[in-house]
Amino acid sequence: MKNRPTRRTFLRGAGVAMGLPMLESMLPRTAATAVAAAVDPRKAPHRMVCVCTALGIEPQHLFPQQSGRGYRLSPYLQVLEKFRDDFTVFSGVSHPDVDGGHSALNSYLTAAPHPGSSSFRNSISLDQFAAEKIGSETRFASLALCTNGGSLSVTRNGTPIPAERRPSAMFSKLFLTGSPKEVRQQVQRLKDGQSIMDTVSEQTRRLQGQVGTRDRQRLDEYFTSVREVEQRLTRAEEWSKKPKPKVNVPPPQDIAEKTDLIGKTKLMYDLVHLAFQTDSTRVITLSVDPAGGVPPVKGVTMDHHNLSHHGKDPEKLAQLWAIETEQMRQLAGLLQKLKQTQEQDQTLLDRTMVLYGSNLGNSSSHSTKNMPMILAGGGFRHGQHLVFDLENNTPLCKVYVSMLQRMGIETETFATGKGTISGLEAA
Repeated sequence: MKNRPTRRTFLRGAGVAMGLPMLESMLPRTAATAVAAAVDPRKAPHRMVCVCTALGIEPQHLFPQQSGRGYRLSPYLQVLEKFRDDFTVFSGVSHPDVDGGHSALNSYLTAAPHPGSSSFRNSISLDQFAAEKIGSETRFASLALCTNGGSLSVTRNGTPIPAERRPSAMFSKLFLTGSPKEVRQQVQRLKDGQSIMDTVSEQTRRLQGQVGTRDRQRLDEYFTSVREVEQRLTRAEEWSKKPKPKVNVPPPQDIAEKTDLIGKTKLMYDLVHLAFQTDSTRVITLSVDPAGGVPPVKGVTMDHHNLSHHGKDPEKLAQLWAIETEQMRQLAGLLQKLKQTQEQDQTLLDRTMVLYGSNLGNSSSHSTKNMPMILAGGGFRHGQHLVFDLENNTPLCKVYVSMLQRMGIETETFATGKGTISGLEAA
């Protein structure tokens, strides 16, 4: 009888050990029967940037009172008046079973349920789902940015991708080339990674002959993902030999003041514009997460987090208004940069979806229902307020499906979204 592989079985090569996934043949006979088959894998550029303001957006100042087209602009939307026909506002959308107040940030782009529970396990985020499909077309498959430390990007196995908070470091990554020695070292590291994949391939073939049919299927899918990593390494090596794009702007200076949320957001929006303008990537996330303390905004004397729990106190609401109005002005600045940038016969905004919203529908009560969401650009027929059931919300992931399809990705589902969102049509 052949020895049964265990979870402690490794494929080894170049000094690196790769652990195996859990296989039926590793389990006791009774447990093996309960393991289901693995999930089946299923020329103008389009782009997306997904932004989340982690402390919410005051709903009474964002949502219009009327639905459809011709609605009266709400106070916050008046800041975006110039782009009225370039965005759609959604009311009555949220992620089913996503609760937990601030911890819902983890599920903003994944819709994974109960992020506040001890057994929470995240799933792939919208941006990474898109990056898997179209990421090979650019130097960087995706970029994860933040103002303080949070991240919206999550891998297929539920691992958060660290986000870059330093604009100077991201600018260097995008546009600055290292010395010849540093470039050679980078290429060698990439080759070493490919060597590891080559070394384990022979062991893979031997192992596949020792397991049953279902385990072979699971191994095929596991090693398909390994081969995809190898292919990404190969593409990365090819990109490393190509010169980075040149931009006629000075490198950004990082802001030392941790509480300067507005200044940090502006620097990140500038990088989003440059990254898309140079087609360095087509997928970006930005977590706008305050660092605590009092932000340097005129008229604000209390810390942002305290203001978000305003309890309808007039003074707190007035100061929150000041902060969030500035945030909307920064969003208007990004839309302006994208709209004034031509790409062939369209503007960059025509080809870029800007998703802007929050994981909190009401930050004061930590509610995650009726999430405030705006979608701008991307070639949709905008200029409308789409209102869905405010009690039994429509899954926000239906918007995500619409976005994925606009990216040219063939899918009818994403997380809790089955089909596209009603009323959002291509221009």
